[in-house]
Amino acid sequence: MARNEDSNLLQALNNTGWEAIAKDWKDSSTDWRSFDLVILKSPFDYHNRLPDFTHWLQELSAANVRLLNPVSTVLWNADKHYLQEIADAGFDIIPSTFLEKDTAADLPGLFDRLGTDKIIVKPCVSGGSKNTFTLIKGETDLHTHVLNELLPQAAFIAQPFMKEIHDGEWSMLFFGGEYSHTIVKKPKQGDFRVQPQYGATIHAVTPAPGVVEKATALVRRFAEGALYTRVDGVLTGGKLALMELELIEPLLYTVFEENSIPRYIAALDRLCK
Repeated sequence: MARNEDSNLLQALNNTGWEAIAKDWKDSSTDWRSFDLVILKSPFDYHNRLPDFTHWLQELSAANVRLLNPVSTVLWNADKHYLQEIADAGFDIIPSTFLEKDTAADLPGLFDRLGTDKIIVKPCVSGGSKNTFTLIKGETDLHTHVLNELLPQAAFIAQPFMKEIHDGEWSMLFFGGEYSHTIVKKPKQGDFRVQPQYGATIHAVTPAPGVVEKATALVRRFAEGALYTRVDGVLTGGKLALMELELIEPLLYTVFEENSIPRYIAALDRLCK
């Protein structure tokens, strides 16, 4: 899906007056200053090479090369500590606690802190479910869990497993701060994973106006100047509880909304006036 989406967007840009080509951010032979604009689309490997990725972003900034989404936004979004800032601003997020690098993890104590019997733990800089773990209250091996060996290397975020995930994970797409469309990824019966390779299905849906309004406020507060934003979460009590704000390499699910690519290009046109 990612390759098709990227090629469709590239073709649409070239068909609407833009001169666009695809480049790999790691290609050291590229003279990024030769471009008027760089759109960050699918750097799926950035979390595995964060120092290199950060250096590349800083080089673009130093050379006054405009990046969408903006460099400052991308750097902020690369580490899930940003969720605390969003919570502090009064927006609903999945309850979270951070296990900081080089600290001793009291894994059994996490269940009382989060008020749950099942916890999802993942790196604060991560992608593709790498080093993501499910912890169950009462497990006898928590004190020897591999997570204790990883904490000296990186910080992690712990969140309660949300039973609402069985009803699906919501992804709301925004272009230039304006709402475009929403999809829900529903796990197959008896599973909780929302990736298609595990049998999940994807459906276009229409959220309640209040959900769109709250998500719009979130995007305009924390993604100013962004070409694209994806708001991921679950519905709990009729409200969207944020799991992640995706501003670096999200799929935009353009195939599920026929007007999504025109909206994307219109947002780009507005940002580049």
